[in-house]
Amino acid sequence: MITHEQLNNQEHDMSKELETRMEKSVQALRSELATIRTGRANAALLDHIRVSYYGSDVPLSQVGSISVPEARMLVITPWEKTLLGVIEKAILSSDLGLNPSNDGTVIRLMMPELNEERRRNLVKQARQMTEQARVAVRNIRRDANDKAKAAVKDEGLSEDEVKQRQTTIQKVTDRFIAEVDQVLQHKEDDILTI
Repeated sequence: MITHEQLNNQEHDMSKELETRMEKSVQALRSELATIRTGRANAALLDHIRVSYYGSDVPLSQVGSISVPEARMLVITPWEKTLLGVIEKAILSSDLGLNPSNDGTVIRLMMPELNEERRRNLVKQARQMTEQARVAVRNIRRDANDKAKAAVKDEGLSEDEVKQRQTTIQKVTDRFIAEVDQVLQHKEDDILTI
C-alpha cells in the first residue's frame, strides 16, 4: 500500500513535470510570435533567416550584429563585408516583405507602416499559432490524465486519488491556457498599435 507521503511526492513530481512541459509550449509560442512583424522593429524578426556562410546555412545572428537604433529600423552589421550581398539576398527571399538598404558597410531595414488589412491578417496568423499552443497544452493534459488513470493498476491508487490528480492536472492546464491567451493578447496589442 502506498503511503500518504509517497502519494504527495508523486503528485508533486507529476505536477512539476506537467508544468515544465507546458512551459516549453508557451516558450515555443513566444518564439513563433516574435517572428510576426509588427509596426516596430524587433531583432527577433530575423531569427528564422539563414545565411550561406562557408558552405553551410547559419542563422543571421551568427554572421553579424543586429541592432535597433530607431523604433522602425533594424541595422545589420556583418562580421565580414563580403557577406553584405548574401545577407541582402536572404532577407529579400524571406517572407518578411522588407527591402534591405545596403550602403557598403551595414544593411538597414525600415519597417513600413502596416495597413489595416495586413494587421488583421497578422492577428489571424497569431491566433492560429496560439491555437496550436493550446492544442499542445491540452495534449500534455491528456497524456497526464492517461498516466493518472494507469496509476490505478500500476501504483494501486484509489479512484479518489486519481480524481485528485486529475483535478491538479486541470488546474495546471487552466493556468497555462490563461498564460497562452495572455501572450496572444500582448501580441495582438503590439500588432494593432499604430
